[in-house]
Amino acid sequence: MRTSPILLTILMTASVQAATPTDLMKGYAAEASRQQAGFTPAAKRGADLYQRNFGISAKMPSCTSCHGDDPTQGGRHSVTTKAIKPLAPAANPERFTDRAKADKWFGRNCKEVLGRDCTAAEKADFIAFLTGGR
Repeated sequence: MRTSPILLTILMTASVQAATPTDLMKGYAAEASRQQAGFTPAAKRGADLYQRNFGISAKMPSCTSCHGDDPTQGGRHSVTTKAIKPLAPAANPERFTDRAKADKWFGRNCKEVLGRDCTAAEKADFIAFLTGGR
């Protein structure tokens, strides 16, 4: 039986796009270590980022404003009141499995909460926190 070149391309593309939260964390950590030699993701820094009140937006001063204190539980958007699935990959296996989606949501949420883009180090720390890493 011959496998179609188109089918092979589709299968290879799907496997390239699939990722794990650890894969994404390692990618962000590699990017961060180019800017800060010896960088290692730290869950403690990620937890601090998650809970910190940045005060940029009155309705979204911190990640917990929408995602709640426990990232393994669902949340609710503080402006639209739309339900949000759990942020932690242990409770929502779809989280942090696609780099493009992760970049999209980091981009949007960091600007709304922090008032700026998150650094690669912050992204790596954040995922370390959510996955129960160091």
